[in-house]
Amino acid sequence: MEAVQKEHDRILKKTKGSQGINNVQSTIDLLQSARDAIATDPTSAAVTLAKLQNPVKSSFDSINDNLKETHSSLNKYTKSLDKLFKDRPLPTTEHDALSSQDTLINRAIAMHLLREGQFGVTSAFLDEIAEQRPTEHPPTEPKQPRRVQFESDPSKPGSILDPHDVPSAEVRNQFASMYYILQQLQDNRNLLPAIEWSREHREALEARGSNLEFELCRLQYVWLYHGAGNPGTVSGWAAALEYARREFHSFVPRYLREVQQLVGAMAYTPNLGGSPYASLFNNPSAWDDVATFFTREFCSLLGLSADSPLYIAATAGAIALPTLLKLQTIMKAKRTEWTTENELPVEISLPPQYLFHSIFVCPVSKEQATDDNPPMMMPCGHVIAHESLKRLGKGNRFKCPYCPSESHPKDARKVFL
Repeated sequence: MEAVQKEHDRILKKTKGSQGINNVQSTIDLLQSARDAIATDPTSAAVTLAKLQNPVKSSFDSINDNLKETHSSLNKYTKSLDKLFKDRPLPTTEHDALSSQDTLINRAIAMHLLREGQFGVTSAFLDEIAEQRPTEHPPTEPKQPRRVQFESDPSKPGSILDPHDVPSAEVRNQFASMYYILQQLQDNRNLLPAIEWSREHREALEARGSNLEFELCRLQYVWLYHGAGNPGTVSGWAAALEYARREFHSFVPRYLREVQQLVGAMAYTPNLGGSPYASLFNNPSAWDDVATFFTREFCSLLGLSADSPLYIAATAGAIALPTLLKLQTIMKAKRTEWTTENELPVEISLPPQYLFHSIFVCPVSKEQATDDNPPMMMPCGHVIAHESLKRLGKGNRFKCPYCPSESHPKDARKVFL
């Protein structure tokens, strides 16, 4: 990859420092000047053209030299790309379990488009699915496909397509609502729709231990303090204090310290930037952070992950593909086959954000935990496998193999990774 980056930087440098465009412009200026001179005095045409010959030839030679350098750099860059990304056959799809699951694939694509807020593209995609359905699976009663209309404003409902092989109408409306709130939050700096949504779902959010509502109200407080409140509202430190009196009382039992810091910071109003609370009121990433937080909590209440599973699968697959291709070549040369069904024969290194299923190996038995032999945490905090717990305890109190604490097998709790 370093060779490709080196050639890329070289092309970029030459492009910025190239005189080709200047030479072309100089030639154009010379020709225009000659044209004007001849138009003014037609008798001087021969002399003007004679004087023009050498400068134009010199300019064309410079342009050609620049083009040769650019062409040479592009050739080197192309060779570097070809060397890095060699043309290799893709893995066979002979045993692809999804090849016959068009419905699942279409649903995954539609859900990904919805998550990205591409409602128009989703609508066109669903139209194509509806048009293909009669050919592949003729219905008993022909139906005229209806176009799904997605609006950024959730108050404008749209028609609903057959929900059997596309996201349900409720899910589509929920994502339309989410993007409407995000658009208000990010583009208009309007937190009120997000705060209203968090209050409508306060019980579910509190059950998750979420502090979304408080984070939104805290940012609204800071926003008012900086004198940038919502249209038609009074802003400034007085408005921020009024907002705190009206809204923060419900947060005091759970966020007393945070509320005290926000309100107490008003004492430093003349020089808040030099106070201990400066970071609370001057966080450049606050709006992006709260938008990401809102998206994660919104999707969680729908029973969905914050990131698109299709994007995660495609990205992780792209990272793993070179290793798998190399492995396939080696196995083909040695005429061997994979001997495992649910495991890869080699370790694939993925970024931490793509590791969703951690593996636990019991420190006592040295065996990997399974659904039938899950990890169990004892009251002292140490974790061993369920089978090891039964062998150590045998129904009675036993000493932890890693600390002096004693416990009973019934006191252990299952750990979910």
